[in-house]
Amino acid sequence: MADRYTDPPIVRMIPAKNLVNISLRGLTLGSRFLFVFFLARFISPENLGLYGLFSATVGYALYFVGLDFYTYATRAAIGSSRDEWGWMLKNQGALSIVMYLVFFPLSVALFKFDLLPAELFFWFFVILILEHINQEFGRFFIAVSEQLLSSLVLFFRQGSWAVLIVVLMLMEPRTRSLHFVLGAWAVGGIAAFAVGVYRLRGMRVGGWSRPLDWSWIKRGLIVCIPLLGATLALRGIQTLDRYWLQALVDTRTVGLYVLYMSIASTLLAFLDAGVFAYTYPVLIRCFQNKQTQEFKKQLGKMLILTITSCVMFSLVSLMLLPYLLRWIGNDFYLAHQSLYGWLLLAMVINSIGMVFHYALYAQGQDRPIIASHLASIVMFIAVTWVASQAMPLAAVPLGLVSAFSVILLWKSISYLNRAKSQFAAAIN
Repeated sequence: MADRYTDPPIVRMIPAKNLVNISLRGLTLGSRFLFVFFLARFISPENLGLYGLFSATVGYALYFVGLDFYTYATRAAIGSSRDEWGWMLKNQGALSIVMYLVFFPLSVALFKFDLLPAELFFWFFVILILEHINQEFGRFFIAVSEQLLSSLVLFFRQGSWAVLIVVLMLMEPRTRSLHFVLGAWAVGGIAAFAVGVYRLRGMRVGGWSRPLDWSWIKRGLIVCIPLLGATLALRGIQTLDRYWLQALVDTRTVGLYVLYMSIASTLLAFLDAGVFAYTYPVLIRCFQNKQTQEFKKQLGKMLILTITSCVMFSLVSLMLLPYLLRWIGNDFYLAHQSLYGWLLLAMVINSIGMVFHYALYAQGQDRPIIASHLASIVMFIAVTWVASQAMPLAAVPLGLVSAFSVILLWKSISYLNRAKSQFAAAIN
């Protein structure tokens, strides 16, 4: 019988064996954090706004080519042997190729209708493909308890090129342009792809020779398509926000928004790397093995770590922000510091909501996830539209706070109701 990966020990607060992994994730986050400030210092707010529109659009397009199929494939990989992983990846790759052929002709509309400048056409497709493949590598490595490799792929995908372009900008003023930034992004993506392929070959994953199974892919689509609708609604908020703000004010203000959102969203990136990536596979295993008490214990740990991280991050970022803005040296950013408070609040609410998201996801409870995300985009549109009549600059942040509040309430109530019904069933 094919051997299986040995489950890692139950997550401790800071496992000594994961110190390298945490350091690597920290380096990635630190690189991205500093990158945004250097970008704000070296390029105009208008170009920073354009970078924000480009990166948000690439991020949203990932869901169309990937279809959130990982939500099915991850659960399948966790419960399967190494001899089946190659076959699963082969099936997922075949689906992705079909989606590329469908999506790419449609995405030309982004440039035809001037949502993005035509000069970014080449970079859009190159970066989208690299981001998609490397994202799936990272998810697969997490699912099979290769967190260190996932972190390494993430570093090359997000951190390495950020360091590279900052060094270039410091040394050579001619590199202080959006095209050089996107070129560095592509170089980092190629490096991440090489690392992922090299490690995958070394894992001796089996099943590659098995024929494609479109019935397996179809079963996965039945699971993931409803979740995809929910994800598109949620991520649509974080793409629509930039385009809506551009329509309400201008691209320069989008640059301001991108700077502050990049700082605030570092909180969620830190939690993804240091908390969620370790705990949610454990939650899935606990649920599959009917370890109810251990499930609750791990979820409680996740909640405590999340709240503690939110408090610490908020205090430190609010304290350091004025000094960082003065270093950037642009009065436009300094004049609108109040915007950061609203975006930080939105990210704190979003981060706490992710705890209950993973609790529901681990139990296969997809309906409340879907419903909460669909309700959130309705709330975002309604609040942003109403607020835009009187205060256009604050309208989008207010919409985000309202949307993430709906998600937090919906998911937490759904989880608690489910836990209560399970307890009642157990005592009867």
